[in-house]
Amino acid sequence: MSLPRFATEAFTDFTVPANRKKMEKALALVESQLGREYDIIIGAERIKTEQKLYSYNPSNKDEVVGIVQKGSVAEAEKAIAAAYEAFQTWQYVKPEKRAQYLLKAVKVLRRRKFEYAAWMVFEVGKNWAEADADVAEAIDYLEFYAREMLRYAKPKPLVKYPGEKNEQVYIPLGVGVVVPPWNFPLAILLGMTTAAVVSGNNVVLKPSSESPVIGAKFMELWDEVGLPKGVINFLPGGGATIGDTLVGHPKTRFVAFTGSREVGTHIYELAAKVQPGQI
Repeated sequence: MSLPRFATEAFTDFTVPANRKKMEKALALVESQLGREYDIIIGAERIKTEQKLYSYNPSNKDEVVGIVQKGSVAEAEKAIAAAYEAFQTWQYVKPEKRAQYLLKAVKVLRRRKFEYAAWMVFEVGKNWAEADADVAEAIDYLEFYAREMLRYAKPKPLVKYPGEKNEQVYIPLGVGVVVPPWNFPLAILLGMTTAAVVSGNNVVLKPSSESPVIGAKFMELWDEVGLPKGVINFLPGGGATIGDTLVGHPKTRFVAFTGSREVGTHIYELAAKVQPGQI
């Protein structure tokens, strides 16, 4: 696979009237969709729960951006199991094909760029320029990680020894847990998730409880590109409720986290302990 040299995504110039109109149109579209309900996604299953997470517009606390199902320990166990099962096939998908999924996602995200920016305006209170920059950074992650996977997949030069055949390859680890922050609700969420996925790993994604709707919209991206079910599993919920189950699960091989020092050190402590049956 041959790709042009990596270049960062250009920011939108909102002094251009046509771009302002596109953003205004996207804001109107998103506003018409506020208050909808979003499911937990585990494998091919969409799950509704009794408990919900309500996401409010920080600029208007009476405005519900969306209602997201709130996962429990039972859903956390189920999500890890689904990710582990899907890993048995995903790890053998060729790096070139895994990279292609990211490049397909680039096309979708560019087409829906204003829409994703509009969701960030409503859910986390970003201004137009900040929201646009968040989407641009997300596109950069997709472009960069696709290229990096192709680079890592190439044979590595090794010192030759008589009578030996040596090779160096990178292999997937398994199931990872991704816990992103609210303040870069698309870029960091996407970056941590896709780095793991393009490397042949499967993910349980627990979005920030402050921006779960953007997490649900992120999942729409992968439906559109046809990513196999179970590669990314979407599990909103309270960190105190499901966080320890996900991080401390014996089938969890790695954790990608961005957030507070307090939570980070707790994750570090829990992840460092060998669990019974850990693989």
